[in-house]
Amino acid sequence: MKKIYLVWVIFAYILAGCNGNTAAHGEHEHEAHEHEEEHDHDHEGHDHEHEGHDHEQEEAGEGHAGEISFKKALAEAVGLQTSKVEPGVFTDVIKTSGRVMAAQGEESTVVATVPGVVTFGNLSFVDGTAVRKGQAILSLASSSLSDGNVAAKAKYAYENAKKEYERMETLVGDKIVSAKDFEQARLNYENAKVAWEAVAGKQTANGVSVVSPINGYLKNLQVKEGDYVTVGQPLATISQNSRLVLRAEVSEKYYNYLPSIQSANFRTPYDNVTYKLSDLRGHLLSYGKASDTNSFYVPVTFEFDNKGAIIPGSFVEIYLLTAPMQNVISVPVSALIEEQGVYSVFVRVHEEAYKKVPVTLGADNGSEVQILSGLKAGDEVVTVGAYQIKLASASNAIPAHTHNH
Repeated sequence: MKKIYLVWVIFAYILAGCNGNTAAHGEHEHEAHEHEEEHDHDHEGHDHEHEGHDHEQEEAGEGHAGEISFKKALAEAVGLQTSKVEPGVFTDVIKTSGRVMAAQGEESTVVATVPGVVTFGNLSFVDGTAVRKGQAILSLASSSLSDGNVAAKAKYAYENAKKEYERMETLVGDKIVSAKDFEQARLNYENAKVAWEAVAGKQTANGVSVVSPINGYLKNLQVKEGDYVTVGQPLATISQNSRLVLRAEVSEKYYNYLPSIQSANFRTPYDNVTYKLSDLRGHLLSYGKASDTNSFYVPVTFEFDNKGAIIPGSFVEIYLLTAPMQNVISVPVSALIEEQGVYSVFVRVHEEAYKKVPVTLGADNGSEVQILSGLKAGDEVVTVGAYQIKLASASNAIPAHTHNH
């Protein structure tokens, strides 16, 4: 009996031990399974957050890649200006060179009225000096010459010729003197009168004054102190500079385009300013029908008002404007940035951000340039201040975000 009881106790103990291990093992497996699920869930959450982070980075990269920050206050300080690009009329051009000259009637040559030695005395005139009509420029002294004082001799000759003419005038009616002698006396009188009037009232202590015939500027002074000059010798040129002539030298290959030329722009080398003839009351005078004998160029001539400080005689770059083109995108020359032969413009993305856009250039009329590619209608282009943005781009360009984690 005792043996049977002992067997049942041992069996019950073994059974209890097996059930306990099974329960413990099940609980352990359940906990491990839950932990594994939680880990998987956390990992999925991490992956989801990672994907979200990548999505945000991707949007930021697309929104700011290559943009240049330029604060509004700084833009106002440097006078930055923008303009929206719109297709419009653009005039095709022929680019050449030429010269600005004084217009006909705008210059007068001062000549010597008597022979003599040039003296400036207290007058200090140089090229470019403003002069008034009737103002003395220099004097011609003749008192030391072998012919004596020209002014005094002219006065004496005039007075004698006048007396002789008046005497014969009273005698010719009575046929006391012949008509031929009277005509000779009249001719002598008129010549003496002209010679006297050329110096009358112009005598000074230094000799006979030579005066300016018009208001203007002294140009091309051809004599110096002590030079001897004869009657009629050119001494200087007075230029009014109010009307000027633009003469363009055009290659023969453009001859067929000459009838379509309407106006011109030109750029001066001394101030690098582009002038438009349309702003200067300019108009086409003529174009040549043949090339110059000594060159292969055909002259095209314009006339315009000199409203600025345009120097006659200067060589200039000329943009001849021909037939207009429609629906052309163009920008001012000031909008272009050149780097090693590659041209770009800055486009405003939003109020304080800009982007550099490469462009392909077409025709250039001196003030505006045709854009063949790179811009579209509605783009807001920086027209003034582009170089300030270029300097800023060297230090504060916003780089594109990467997707590597």
